[in-house]
Amino acid sequence: MKYLVHISRIFVGVLFIISGFIKLNDPLGFSYKLQEYFGSDVLNIEFLIPYALGISVIVVVFEVVLGVFLLIGYKPKFTIWSLLAMIVFFTFLTFYSAYFDKVKDCGCFGDALKLTPWESFTKDVILLVLILILFFGLKHIKPIFGKLPTTIIALLSFVLSLWFGYHVLMHLPSIDFRAYAIDKNIQKGMSVPDDAQKPILEYTWTFNVNGEEQEFVTNGSYPKVDGEYVGVETKTIDEGYIPPIQDFSIESDDEDLTTQFLEEEKLVIITMYNITSGETDGIAKLKSFTDKAITKGYTVIGLTSSGPDDKAQIKVDYNLNFDFYLCDEKVIKTIVRSNPGVVLLEKGTVVNKAHWNDFDDIEL
Repeated sequence: MKYLVHISRIFVGVLFIISGFIKLNDPLGFSYKLQEYFGSDVLNIEFLIPYALGISVIVVVFEVVLGVFLLIGYKPKFTIWSLLAMIVFFTFLTFYSAYFDKVKDCGCFGDALKLTPWESFTKDVILLVLILILFFGLKHIKPIFGKLPTTIIALLSFVLSLWFGYHVLMHLPSIDFRAYAIDKNIQKGMSVPDDAQKPILEYTWTFNVNGEEQEFVTNGSYPKVDGEYVGVETKTIDEGYIPPIQDFSIESDDEDLTTQFLEEEKLVIITMYNITSGETDGIAKLKSFTDKAITKGYTVIGLTSSGPDDKAQIKVDYNLNFDFYLCDEKVIKTIVRSNPGVVLLEKGTVVNKAHWNDFDDIEL
């Protein structure tokens, strides 16, 4: 039991620190995932949506701190009970998501590692078993340092986690795992290689044969059946290759301008997934930054999911010299974790991006 506890302690502690740190690197992204869980079609607790960011910061800081606490042996009883409560909740959540097919990616490891709902549930079940081992072997969990060093390390882990979370919220994630990271090419991210794996579908055909409905399963070909066709249902066995970028677009009211703008040599995109919820201090910086970019030969556009009235109003209110085009809200949130934010493109390749707090640091 003693050795099982030691192995479980290391594995659980390290995994909680890694998982928590990845989410702490992008707490805004994790808050978007929580909003998905809180939605009416999942847990139906929409009153929590306005508090998703605060909850995300608390959860991921707690996750990192618990991992550190476990490794150093700080307050083992509190740590184990907290770990058990957290893993029971997340095991329920991932099972609910997987069984009812509600959320396609649990967000356990942010954008660094995508897990299917059932993979997430399996991971949580394994963690639950390991934490139960720790629970029943609590007497074997001892501090690895003296009381004062252990307390100092525990306090530092909490303070540094809070500081790091605040830092990335005021700027951008320190490590960008998304398809719009610097040096990534958007056209390449949207393309499907010729040798890419194709989707595998299963077709269930229903025919009326001699007054009785019968089903025939094929991989797509029309079955040779002596009967009257009733209907067909398809089931995806393997989705095949999915491009990292799927829904990116730059659209006016009349046409799709994606290809045209992605061929620009010097393009500045101001991202505002929702104009009405944009941060006032950031919007106030747009005029001077974009005017400077225009004088340096950049084409400047905005991307938003807001309607024409909001787009027209912000131009008037802030005397902006560029137009906003339409893009999906979720895509804009993925591009830059800031509202507003900025992306610099060179023929579709991301050469720089920034939070509105860092507009002044961008070299044009």
